[in-house]
Amino acid sequence: MIDSDRYTHRASSALPYYSADGESYRAETALRDLEKTLPLRVLSESDFEFWQTYGYVVVKEAIPREHARRLHDFAWEFQGLDPDRPETWYPERHFASDLERDLYVYGLVEAYHHQLMWDSRQTQRVYDAFVDVWDCEELWVTLDRLNLNPPNVRNRDWSVIPRTDRGFDMDLHWDVDTTLGMPPQRVQGIIALNDTSPDRGGFQCNPELFRRFTEWKRTQPADRDPIRPDVDRSAYPVIKPQLEAGDLLIWNGLLAHGAAPNQSASGVRVAQYLAMMPALESHDELRQSRVDSWRHLRTPEWNATLIGDKDQHESQRYSAAKLSGLGERLLGLRSWHE
Repeated sequence: MIDSDRYTHRASSALPYYSADGESYRAETALRDLEKTLPLRVLSESDFEFWQTYGYVVVKEAIPREHARRLHDFAWEFQGLDPDRPETWYPERHFASDLERDLYVYGLVEAYHHQLMWDSRQTQRVYDAFVDVWDCEELWVTLDRLNLNPPNVRNRDWSVIPRTDRGFDMDLHWDVDTTLGMPPQRVQGIIALNDTSPDRGGFQCNPELFRRFTEWKRTQPADRDPIRPDVDRSAYPVIKPQLEAGDLLIWNGLLAHGAAPNQSASGVRVAQYLAMMPALESHDELRQSRVDSWRHLRTPEWNATLIGDKDQHESQRYSAAKLSGLGERLLGLRSWHE
């Protein structure tokens, strides 16, 4: 049964998806068990089977490689870093909070609404891939940012972030509370803006744990950490899918995942975070917040880790992105039922 007291808004969809915030959803059928009603658009049958079995799927050339290159160059430009001068990659910074420090170490780029970012979001192939995994055409795109992660040394060394015994850990975590009887459904995604390699770190995941999650869960103590898995990595190996510029990786929130540090000598990993969720058109406050964020280039409010650039906010740098008809619907500016 769906907890309708908490998940108060039903998505604009033929399937019964409910959510309170546009991030996590209740559904009568988990995505890993979903039986398709719409024809596949981008994924093949084997792709979709892999997605449901292992919790992630790679869509090759989701955006053109040349577009990925332009967005890659923008990530450098926005931060005032020179890709040919490694001495510029580690500017001295004063951090107003631990969160601001952590985001800097992990390479988050506080831009959300540049035209190039919206061009990725309103690419038909990207949208169609998310239609395939949700079996739903009425979607909203997440208003997320970029990542530019040079080698994790000096003031970007992960050792500057205090370690904890429980709770969130960048190395490996879930996006939902896995101790719940019926965890909520959540989907995330990332587009590679340059070719990846294992030594540059970046996305990693545990697909075997996803596949055998029910079996593994039965052997765990009742007080286990709900979002940080404690697993034998020889039995449940962590892998790093290799992506080329323009490739989209989509993953299920129940896939234990994280990021590995960049241990290369001089390589840099650049990516765009991008996902889509069933549209909550009845949630007018959320819809208006999304539209205002795009129109006025305000930092989105859907996640507490989104902080905006403190030196020169994007609203001071460029104008609102132009949206296609698809983009207007993915934002919430225009209803899917018009």
